[in-house]
Amino acid sequence: MKRMLWISSFLAVVVGGVAVTMLPAGAHHSSAPFYDPEKSVEAMGVVERFVFRNPHSFLFINGEDEDGELIEWEVEMGAAVSMRRRGWSPETIGAGDSIRAVGQPSRAPGTFGVCCAELTRPDGSSIRR
Repeated sequence: MKRMLWISSFLAVVVGGVAVTMLPAGAHHSSAPFYDPEKSVEAMGVVERFVFRNPHSFLFINGEDEDGELIEWEVEMGAAVSMRRRGWSPETIGAGDSIRAVGQPSRAPGTFGVCCAELTRPDGSSIRR
């Protein structure tokens, strides 16, 4: 009887451990504390650089603010490993490309961050997401 109880307990721990490790890694944190999901911002300009890496990729766009001042937009994107599964590569976007990003603005005052952006080219065609 003790042996069966031990085996049942062991199996419960193993099954529980497997279940926990199979949860999606994408649930590691929310963007809501950093970006405002209730608002939208548009960043237009020329790509300065595209950093394709884990845990988050970043796209840097030189554009203008509403006063015509030159600024650098920082677009936070997904992990390179996840993006690669959806067809992205480091060459998908290159320095010098004109681009439009519409997404959630950074909550940090005085910054030009964007998250969860829809990216398009000047002709309106969508860039892989």
